[in-house]
Amino acid sequence: MPLAPYACDPARTRGRRFDEPAAPTRTEFQRDRDRIVHSTAFRRLVYKTQVFLNHEGDLFRTRLTHSLEVAQLGRSIARPLGLNEDLVEAIALAHDLGHTPFGHAGQDALDECMREHGGFEHNLQSLRVVDALEERYPRFDGLNLCFETREGILKHCSRANAVRLEAQEPGGVGRRFLDRTQPSLEAQLCNLADEVAYNAHDIDDGVRSGLITLQQVREVPLFDCFCAETEAEFPALGGRRLLYEATRRMLSAQVYDVIDATRAALEAARPADADAARAAPPLLKFSEGMRQHSGSLKTFLFRNLYRHPQVQGTTHQARRVVRELFDAYRTQPSQMQPDFAARADSVRAVADYIAGMTDRFAAREHERLTGTRIIDSGSRIGS
Repeated sequence: MPLAPYACDPARTRGRRFDEPAAPTRTEFQRDRDRIVHSTAFRRLVYKTQVFLNHEGDLFRTRLTHSLEVAQLGRSIARPLGLNEDLVEAIALAHDLGHTPFGHAGQDALDECMREHGGFEHNLQSLRVVDALEERYPRFDGLNLCFETREGILKHCSRANAVRLEAQEPGGVGRRFLDRTQPSLEAQLCNLADEVAYNAHDIDDGVRSGLITLQQVREVPLFDCFCAETEAEFPALGGRRLLYEATRRMLSAQVYDVIDATRAALEAARPADADAARAAPPLLKFSEGMRQHSGSLKTFLFRNLYRHPQVQGTTHQARRVVRELFDAYRTQPSQMQPDFAARADSVRAVADYIAGMTDRFAAREHERLTGTRIIDSGSRIGS
């Protein structure tokens, strides 16, 4: 399908920070996607928490499987809207590269540790990974991705950090947070696909774990209507197949809702090109009804899964692991890998090292440095 006028065209990219000759067989955004897939940080996502510790079960989501699901949903929505699927995929695969071990518990703990040193934001860390921390090329640090991919990776950014980014890269990826404009439509799409994906897979993982029941989830009107629809068509269906089919139908309904609502918004705004779309209000959206339903689902998951006593009971353990790792590396920087130890005069090097850890490596390192085992295979960590 040809690109719409408001899509990001790789032939008109704003370019890379370091000039490189074009690839003979790939567009610039395809090249970005490939660099992300081959990065060390991407491989680590398979051992980073979504809601449950990686070693709790082989079938629970990780940051890697979540990123793949976001990419699939993103491409499904991008295609009928005429947006650039390759750019959507690149952003989706990279959006969680900066996540700490142990989900948001680890992120919050690291932010507390870094409070006097500029704080820690996982979206900014994802950008830092692709801009500086990956070491694969002789001529530059990072992956040297296109502006449009980097723009999409930086989903959120505090004003203070945006000011710092703008000083380092005038007119770059931090500018929109100061100008209060939007990212590309492809970036807006990834933000929404992220929300759709984690709501659906957290229902699946939550029921699989036994922390919530299918009957509980049916308290959410959006989910219950698809359960009822499925039961009407397949009266004998129950258990996992009912859960899977209702979830599949809910996902499809949300995808089609985004496509229809966005088409209507685009028709009203009529952006002439990608920059005109950036200057408009957000155009990738749910309908108002679906937005409210999605909000109700998020509220349910927050109350019943993310704040489940069994999850909450171990969140402080994850925070303790991160805090004690931070303190240990501050006082004994030689305990970090050499590349990070060499930057031991920078507190940010400690944050970079911890943020790059997988769940199980962080737990092992903590036990090695403190002699105390805090997290074991029976723990559940909140996300």
